[in-house]
Amino acid sequence: MSDTLRTRVAIVGAGPAGLVLSQLLADAGIDSVILDSRTREQIETTIRAGILEQGTVELLRALDPGTRVDTVGHRHDGVELRFAGEGHRIDFAALVGRSVWLYPQHEVLIDLLALRLGAGQDIRFETTADHVEGVDTDRPRVVAVDAGGEQLVVDADFVVGADGSRSVVRAAVTGSQTGGYFREYPFAWFGILCEAPPSADELIYSNSENGFALVSQRSPEVQRMYFQCDPEADPDALSEAEIWDTLQSRVPGTTLHEGPIFQRDVLRFRSFVAHELRNGRAALVGDAAHTVPPTGAKGMNLAIADVVLLARALRALLLEGDARLVDGYAAQALDRIWKAQQFSWWMTSMLHLAPQSSDFDRLRQLGELRTVVDSAAGRTYLAEAYTGWPLPTSHGD
Repeated sequence: MSDTLRTRVAIVGAGPAGLVLSQLLADAGIDSVILDSRTREQIETTIRAGILEQGTVELLRALDPGTRVDTVGHRHDGVELRFAGEGHRIDFAALVGRSVWLYPQHEVLIDLLALRLGAGQDIRFETTADHVEGVDTDRPRVVAVDAGGEQLVVDADFVVGADGSRSVVRAAVTGSQTGGYFREYPFAWFGILCEAPPSADELIYSNSENGFALVSQRSPEVQRMYFQCDPEADPDALSEAEIWDTLQSRVPGTTLHEGPIFQRDVLRFRSFVAHELRNGRAALVGDAAHTVPPTGAKGMNLAIADVVLLARALRALLLEGDARLVDGYAAQALDRIWKAQQFSWWMTSMLHLAPQSSDFDRLRQLGELRTVVDSAAGRTYLAEAYTGWPLPTSHGD
């Protein structure tokens, strides 16, 4: 038995990219159906990081009058680079007149799900996409399995893969689920969530003799911190005292506020860009199209930038029969994607010490950090890239 739905755009994935796309399409009068293998509760309770660029925040405000980004989120006007025992603040507001917001992704998703479901958006939770057919026709379809184990077929005018790094739609776009440019880094982040007040007003990126650490935040009561580790590290191997000793040794000059650790994990570092972002009547956005190391805080922001471009292209295609923007989607999106890959790689390589690095490598790295903080141009580049390049408008770049 199978059921068939008809819609203009089939979106696989109810993450930030899929939900924002559905809102932009709805604003243009284009209906969509969203499929996601998870429950709503799973989507809203999976805790993930969230540094939002100014352009992302401005878009969320425009789309959602109920967004809590300015009430639950926290605006940060800078970050601190710490090395050689000294802290150096990169003042975003003074350098480029822009800021970032600390607002975790699951909070963004709570807002967006409430917005879209409140507007009557058709979201099929616990529905797993199996494959995509007919992308070389004007009637592609997604074949899925619903929560009851029955087959569901979604006929559409266009299919969008917003289904993350293990994307099913990617196979229909690139020819395989793994087709792309890939780099894996020889280190990872050991991350913790703890019950404690903030240890600093803004994020601290610390390059120390003992290794890298990042002091981040989640809320006034919960903090997120990371330190560089081996990718094969066991998150349960260290005691809480050993974790705090490691973190403290890597942030000299700051006394961390310690508290009970209630979550720990190891986050591997990977970079990926799919060989193709669009094939016929299917396209990829967000983690389905690319992943970046977390050091540059680009992941969710890059997904939103993809969606703004694709929504504009789909409006032209589906409302005006004009395929030029869809034809140019991949090339235009890739311009920003590779800039973000470069920035994320640069921040990662400048702050982490790779295994088998020599004394020369260490001293050169300190020279690079010194070059950045001592140069107005260097500080400005970091501020410009970290706070985000302007998003394209609905009418052009």
